[in-house]
Amino acid sequence: MIKAHEDYARDAAAQGAKVICFQELFYGPYFCQVQDAAFYEYAEAIPGPTTERFQALAAELGMVMILPMYEKEQEGVLYNTAAVLDADGTYLGKYRKNHIPQVKGFWEKFYFRPGNLGYPVFDTAVGRVGVYICYDRHFPEGWRALGLNGAQIVFNPSATSRGLSSYLWQLEQPASAVANEYFIGAINRVGVEDLGENDFYGQTYFVDPEGKFVGEVGDTHNPELIIRDLDLSLLGTVRDRWQFYRDRRPDSYNGLVQP
Repeated sequence: MIKAHEDYARDAAAQGAKVICFQELFYGPYFCQVQDAAFYEYAEAIPGPTTERFQALAAELGMVMILPMYEKEQEGVLYNTAAVLDADGTYLGKYRKNHIPQVKGFWEKFYFRPGNLGYPVFDTAVGRVGVYICYDRHFPEGWRALGLNGAQIVFNPSATSRGLSSYLWQLEQPASAVANEYFIGAINRVGVEDLGENDFYGQTYFVDPEGKFVGEVGDTHNPELIIRDLDLSLLGTVRDRWQFYRDRRPDSYNGLVQP
């Protein structure tokens, strides 16, 4: 999987891509379909060996990279995390998945602690980049926090399977792009893996701050490299038209954060 994603990155760079995001937990299976402590071995430090390997590749290709990985902070303290690398190979930091599901086929509380780094946005060679991970997308507060922190593009690497979720997949993220006035890159796995019955439905896409898909939505069964041109000047146009940030009323929202 490491080699496969290096090849994807080289292919993307050859086609002119300046930023790439891989799928959730990109270098192995989506092991959260089962509860087995053997998969703790997939976790590693961030930064660590995988981060450093892709730092070299990012510098070689001049490409910003988002690497969704299984992070070990210390023994027994594990997170679902994405490392962010700049186009010169600099490690910029990481986002830890904040919202952790625990339902059939997605036993994530067995593997991950909830994130504790907030909703960082990273200054990169392609603009201000934020990350949200899979189940996070159902929670509007984090999308807004990323917007308030200055995100221009938010990537959401995911492992999500067929059923009601496929309807939500093409509803929630375009709505969030509109509500928060930025681009979203929504990345999903495809196919059935040996560990369970989850049928990951792909449909990777980019959506602009008007809620419009940029190009076609990805295939539902076959792995693809999705490359799109994003016109960041649209951000200014949209934010001048719809003054959602100006017209917010944070003084009236205190009740939203009460337990």
